[in-house]
Amino acid sequence: MDKQQLRQFAYAARHAQPDKDAASAEICRRVLNQPWYEQAETVLWYVHCRSEVRTLPVLSEQLHAGKRIVVPYCTLDDNGENVLGLWYLQAIDELKPGMWNILEPPRERWHEPARRIEPQALDAVIVPGVAFDKRGGRLGNGAGYYDRLLQWVRPDTVLVGIGYQAQIFPDLEMLSHDVYMNVVVTEQAIYPGQRNR
Repeated sequence: MDKQQLRQFAYAARHAQPDKDAASAEICRRVLNQPWYEQAETVLWYVHCRSEVRTLPVLSEQLHAGKRIVVPYCTLDDNGENVLGLWYLQAIDELKPGMWNILEPPRERWHEPARRIEPQALDAVIVPGVAFDKRGGRLGNGAGYYDRLLQWVRPDTVLVGIGYQAQIFPDLEMLSHDVYMNVVVTEQAIYPGQRNR
């Protein structure tokens, strides 16, 4: 099965996940209870869309938990490459529908110095995916946003793939530029990833 076929198969599995609210809540609960999450001061959470693991409820809660919560937005760098900007979020109602109707910081505020966060400041990154494997391999949507971002985080930043158990596949093909997760969390299990080795 090539990557595009695998993506379609994984999208279908994610879409068919029953009771996404309950499964998402369990996945997020598992993340919040990990020592590496408790120790993290600055955490990047994605804002879910479509059938992804739902993060908005926990985002709202974590804004009042004493951590610096960061959310991404999709933009282009000086070379026209897809990149994620990082924004320090202080209230859920700051988010507005942006690219692909995903909630993101308001475009006119992206460059406020007090809100811009550098990748090296992140202690943990919660990473969405289309598919994962039990070694921390990840298959994304194919646009490369997270692949590029994750090359710039610190070596000790904890990369956390979250997905439904239905999104766990046998060994995914990983290329030289692909980044393994430190851990993959589903509603049923926590898999230590290859980035730890």
